[in-house]
Amino acid sequence: MILQALYNYSQRKAESDPKYPMFGYEWNSKISFRIVIKENGEFFQLEPNTVSYLVPRAVKRSGGNFQPNFLWDKEEYILGTFDKNQTKHNIFKKYVSEYIPEQLRDSDGIKAINDFYATNQIEAIQKSPDWEMVKRAKNPYMSFWLVGHGEPIASDERFKEFVISTELQETVESTEKIIRGICSITGEKTIIARTHQKTFINKDANLLVSFQKNSGYDSYKKDQAYNASVGVEAEFAYTTALKILLESKSNRFNIRGKQKSGTTFLFWADKQNVLEENFSFFFNTSFQMDNPDKEVKTVKAALESIFTGRLNDEGAIRFHILGLCQGGGSRIAIRFWKTNTVKEFALHIKKHFEDLEIISDSKTQKDYINLYSFFSNISLKNDIDNLPPNIHGSVIESILDSRIKYPDTLQQQCIRRIRAEQHVNYVRAAILKAYLNRKETIYNTNEKLITMSLDLENKNQGYLCGRLFAVLEKIQEDAQPGINATIKDRYYGAASSTPVTVFGRLLNLSNHHLAKLSGGSKTYFEKMIQEIMTGVSSNGLPAHLSLDDQSRFAIGYYHQRQDLFTKKDKNN
Repeated sequence: MILQALYNYSQRKAESDPKYPMFGYEWNSKISFRIVIKENGEFFQLEPNTVSYLVPRAVKRSGGNFQPNFLWDKEEYILGTFDKNQTKHNIFKKYVSEYIPEQLRDSDGIKAINDFYATNQIEAIQKSPDWEMVKRAKNPYMSFWLVGHGEPIASDERFKEFVISTELQETVESTEKIIRGICSITGEKTIIARTHQKTFINKDANLLVSFQKNSGYDSYKKDQAYNASVGVEAEFAYTTALKILLESKSNRFNIRGKQKSGTTFLFWADKQNVLEENFSFFFNTSFQMDNPDKEVKTVKAALESIFTGRLNDEGAIRFHILGLCQGGGSRIAIRFWKTNTVKEFALHIKKHFEDLEIISDSKTQKDYINLYSFFSNISLKNDIDNLPPNIHGSVIESILDSRIKYPDTLQQQCIRRIRAEQHVNYVRAAILKAYLNRKETIYNTNEKLITMSLDLENKNQGYLCGRLFAVLEKIQEDAQPGINATIKDRYYGAASSTPVTVFGRLLNLSNHHLAKLSGGSKTYFEKMIQEIMTGVSSNGLPAHLSLDDQSRFAIGYYHQRQDLFTKKDKNN
């Protein structure tokens, strides 16, 4: 189904995008240097390149297969200066001088390249002022240009028929046999692809479809990708679509930390629609709080645009999300795959943001928590790379389907960071609220749903203990202005997990702090403590709190702190 959806996207792009590559070609942005030569093969100049060009698609090579790309490749192939034994360079020269059909070797470009090698112009390149850049680049991709031409020789249209024929045969020397069969994507009888094209993910070229030969993956005497039964045209289409999506700035988002690893999510639809146009805003992890006002406005506008009249017209369009990461060896691992209608995804995303809504102080309030904030706030040292590898896809799945509860690892990570840092901030409180409410909605455990702000009717013992802890901390802060460390720094962990072991001591300590306050403040806090304690079980404070009640403790603490400071602001 993934390959079918990618194939359909390639057909959509072929119809709407004039730059969609023809069969056997690709838009290549990896060529870093242009070797400009004259028609007699004489070296003219070496130029850095930052432009993408339509060139014959990269060949499929692995192990000892040194088949060169058509008139473009790495330095070790083109010049042989990076590889001391020059094996790959000699193969490239032989390819140009012998394998390319004779009628094409008579073209100006091929003749110039052969003359370039015959007259040993490589020494002239090494004397070029830009040669040091090539050495620093360490085996960069290069190609040939004729003087006065705007495109590489490889892009000459006269080579198109040859490029397509070699693409169909897959390799320069061909395979042992060409196998024809029914393509599982198109349903047509055609040549079945023996191997599939690699695509770049996390700077490495990897395979989405791959079967290791003679390693137990062969079935019915079919080895390699013949197990997959994908025609060469369909293989080209889906790998091209995958490459376009991976290089896109608008159809992907990444969840990765400082090491630049992690998961890459690709999204697309069968037809252009409003959700596809705005989807990246909801899941962008690149926002670094440099302009939060602009971020909030952008996301709000995106949400509003989805729930306009356009959703009624576009709601039935199929929408797809694919999560990929580096797998074992040279393989791409699929971490996530989900497909649904535009309308369903839009409604689930809206529900996610509603689940996260919680009161906040004006200093940090953003009305929107992006994925970077979401994941970094539950990560060691705020580095997303430190999260369990399966949490990314699980959270995304919960966002895209509100019938699925947020993963337990999300709650565990959040509680772990709160206990380690003794800090319940806006994002962490929102995450715990979303987790608990989603769980309650799905399982109906008769627990009261968490509200946005302080809930005086919530008699959950964990929530009450969190409120009490916040009040006792505030009493200490008011009694000792400018104090560097409060009870939170020493007792938060024990209070949130085994309340009965510490609250007796904390209540006694608060009596000393209350004695230092003025009459009005003292009475205000005493009434607040009494109001909270009336909700405590007749059996006394709980001996232990479950993980869910530890989460309610954190939220109760956070709610009460926000309420205390809000009331203070109003009094001022």
